[in-house]
Amino acid sequence: MKKFAVLGFGTVGSGVVELFYKNRAKIEQKAGEPLELGYILDLRDFPDSPFADKFTKNIDDILSDPEITVVAECMGGVEPAFSYLMRCLENGISTVTSNKELIAKKGAELLAAAKSHSCNCFFEASVGGAIPIIRPLHRCLAANEISAIYGILNGTTNYILNKMLTDGMSFEDALAKAQKHGYAEREPSADVDGHDACRKICILASLAFGKHVYPESVYTKGIREISLDDAAAAHELDGAIKLIAFVKQLEDGRILPAVLPMYVPHENMISRVDGVFNCVEVCGDAIDRAYFCGRGAGKFPTASAVMGDVIEAVKHHKTVFSQDWVDAGTQDFIAGIDALNCGMFIRFDAKYDSAKLSSFVSEYLAAHGHSDIPVTASANACLIPEPLAKAERDALLDALNANGMPAAHWMPAMEA
Repeated sequence: MKKFAVLGFGTVGSGVVELFYKNRAKIEQKAGEPLELGYILDLRDFPDSPFADKFTKNIDDILSDPEITVVAECMGGVEPAFSYLMRCLENGISTVTSNKELIAKKGAELLAAAKSHSCNCFFEASVGGAIPIIRPLHRCLAANEISAIYGILNGTTNYILNKMLTDGMSFEDALAKAQKHGYAEREPSADVDGHDACRKICILASLAFGKHVYPESVYTKGIREISLDDAAAAHELDGAIKLIAFVKQLEDGRILPAVLPMYVPHENMISRVDGVFNCVEVCGDAIDRAYFCGRGAGKFPTASAVMGDVIEAVKHHKTVFSQDWVDAGTQDFIAGIDALNCGMFIRFDAKYDSAKLSSFVSEYLAAHGHSDIPVTASANACLIPEPLAKAERDALLDALNANGMPAAHWMPAMEA
């Protein structure tokens, strides 16, 4: 018999407890031995809860129980979650967390503490909810040289962008609908300004490339500036606008992580992931591309990932070394957004003859060393699918402006 504890009895924490008792026999079978929920830590009182006898307000009750082998943190925020988990790890108690902010900011310290005390810090639920992505990255895909990761890592923004296109809603109306259905918080900045996706790509980048990537080092731009006109124009050119979090390795060895709206062509399956679903594309030298898709948030999807990690922690008596990264002491291995070479989706306020627009851009690119780029255009938008450097992109925009075709909005274009 092994005991575990849950920190926080909010949406995710209560889901973990409910899921454990609902599927206890199956969970114990997968863990290989009987399990018992020892404690639920929360500062609030739950006198009417069927689990009322499990509650405590003191972390010392958990730390002093020698039968506790795993602690699942579902509190959110950095403190006191970080302090609690560090104390657990220093006592040889493995930890599990769904807390992306915590792992994005303190993951290196937590992993180092786990290694020092022969236990584990698991965090599958911190990225993509129920989607398995952390474990596949460090296990199933471990033989690959990972070159890039792209993903829709925030279901709220994906829902908003989808509603703008399918229902013809403005950003403000789509956000209001997301809030009405509980997909967006009353204060939605973490989602719509890209901070949530930023934390998640920090975790994936750190795991894939072995060095801790801090949120402050990631260029982050949300979707507030995306208009209905942008969404419609992208659709006209056989693509969709998505908030993409990505990290890619550059030729000089540095990595470039970022979060920003991008045009995604319909040839890439990420463009067709709609609603509150998430999708992650992993690029490796042996696999080419692998996709992971599913519900990225929610009470039971996230609880599923947490309980999966609890089972893993029960089964492992030593540190899993493949799930690791270190604090490099500097962020100089990270390139800034100006180093990004990318295609371009350009929207114009005015309407033009699509053939003439395409011809102008094609002739300009050919005159500047890019003769084979298949430029396509509609009446008010243009797509350049091949990557251009920042200086080349800036020069093209200047040329369009000088010839009476100023861009209203442009954004990077993903590859097909």
